[in-house]
Amino acid sequence: MDDALWSTVEAERLSLADTLDSLTPEQWTTQSLCSEWSVRDVTAHLAMTPTAPTLGQIIVGLIRSRGDIWAFGRDLARDYAHRPTEEIITELRRTAAARHLPPLTSPDNALLDVLVHGQDIVRPLGMTRAIPTSAGLAALHHAWSMGWPFHARRRLRGIRLTATDADLIVGSGVPVEGRLGDLLLLVTGRTEAALPHLSGPGISLLNSPPLLRK
Repeated sequence: MDDALWSTVEAERLSLADTLDSLTPEQWTTQSLCSEWSVRDVTAHLAMTPTAPTLGQIIVGLIRSRGDIWAFGRDLARDYAHRPTEEIITELRRTAAARHLPPLTSPDNALLDVLVHGQDIVRPLGMTRAIPTSAGLAALHHAWSMGWPFHARRRLRGIRLTATDADLIVGSGVPVEGRLGDLLLLVTGRTEAALPHLSGPGISLLNSPPLLRK
């Protein structure tokens, strides 16, 4: 299973790098779906993940950020984002097949990260990026099962999510329907971006404040 998962992660990283090659300087500075990251910052985060800091460096960083893990991650990516655009893309390609993970994460996190952040990059640019069905299902179920940082089961309590393009039903209650990719954004806190593409009586229950700062 891990081999198939990592092959998908590699393919997604390489595919995203190809998309990034075509972006203009203005597009690189566009606000992503992450409220405190530009397209460049999100790309930097993905490029640096396979060579992410050690547990010791993370502890030091958290001390400096006074325990604010979002601020630590945000600033780490922003620092990396000062590199030339070509260097960031080159690094994303160079480490596409790498299986190194930051401390306290898993291969499932790596898959979720590249799929969701790929959407964080392209959607504000008016671009589309397909999500492989099997990978998208695995990522959504993983995000649904997590507590922090998404708390999806708590946020979406009383709502039944059904994909219109995949075999997926999660939750129970008032129905909300949409494509797998849009449901993945909803489950991971990108409610504002997902809402225009969803339907069903449960929509009225989704008007919650943004979850993620990055």
